Amino acid sequence: MTITQIEIQLVAIVVAAACALPGVYLVLRGMAMMSDAISHAILPGIVIAFLIVGNLNSPLLIVGAALMGLITVVLVEVLTRSGLVREDTAIGLVFPALFSIGVILIARYAGDIHLDLDAVLLGELAFAPFNRLEIAGVDLGPQGLYAMGAIGLMNLVFILLFYKELKLATFDAALASTLGFAPVALHYLLMGLVSLTAVAAFDAVGAILVVALIVGPPAAARLLTDRLGTTLVLSVALGVACAISGYWLAHWLDASIAGSMATMVGVCFTAAFLFAPVHGYVAQQRSRRKQRWSFARRALLIHLLQHERLPEAEWECHADHLQDHFSWDLSFAESVINQAIERDSITLEDGRLRLTSGGRSLAEKLLGDH
Repeated sequence: MTITQIEIQLVAIVVAAACALPGVYLVLRGMAMMSDAISHAILPGIVIAFLIVGNLNSPLLIVGAALMGLITVVLVEVLTRSGLVREDTAIGLVFPALFSIGVILIARYAGDIHLDLDAVLLGELAFAPFNRLEIAGVDLGPQGLYAMGAIGLMNLVFILLFYKELKLATFDAALASTLGFAPVALHYLLMGLVSLTAVAAFDAVGAILVVALIVGPPAAARLLTDRLGTTLVLSVALGVACAISGYWLAHWLDASIAGSMATMVGVCFTAAFLFAPVHGYVAQQRSRRKQRWSFARRALLIHLLQHERLPEAEWECHADHLQDHFSWDLSFAESVINQAIERDSITLEDGRLRLTSGGRSLAEKLLGDH
């Protein structure tokens, strides 16, 4: 493995970790697409700042992009709070408009300047090692590594300082406001960090991968755990894993590094969506199936309890009658009966179903609960 390969992966790891931390709160607040809005809407901020300073390397481009990200958040909030449109609609209105303004400005005033829209959207991590940080003639490594490291540290410090306040504001904003935690201020601080994170990652990885890393790992982690602290740790771990595996996938396929990393984010989320132990699709289907069988067994016990003391309803307790009474097909009815027998809840004698003492106690309890 070459030094260049190591540096590319280090930049990707730091970007993934920095994006995952605020991404958890975006996912929990149902604002995941805000990252997409910000990552696209900062384009006019970059163009306007360039037109003012005339230098692509000026730090004012970052300032302009960050300010445009905050403007995006404010515009979305204004439209949402008006009550006339929903938040997802507001996002869908604001970011295409701002991104289009950026494209028009490039075409009109910066057509001969190297502001490549493909690079803006897709990014190119392979170029990250060539943009070096040098102090007093000493090469300290890729600038992106230090920039994203600083942003990641800022995100971590913010979360550690305001962990309880963010948790309460995320799950119960009304209570947070009542307790004097200023959820609106926390919201804008969080959105400001998201904007800064997107801007800092913009040049290295592009808008698409920024969105993938902000949304994908936290969404996967949310399926794996219900604890906020664990979700934060898992989000970072999954983001790092996707970054590393995506790099080597790109190396193997000789394909786009950013595209391969975004693909691995999709693979990671799909795996969590399908196989998460509690909230995954397979586990949910298994749980629903168990609930269906449990409900059927309980319905059978209650049915038998209600009719066992009624001589005129003797036929109601026969196995053959269940298909008519519950609209069960034959195989399902037989399975329910066999499961109840295995649990020592009923007995089957000459086609007649009888409750055992345990089955009767359970049926009486179920009726009492309802």
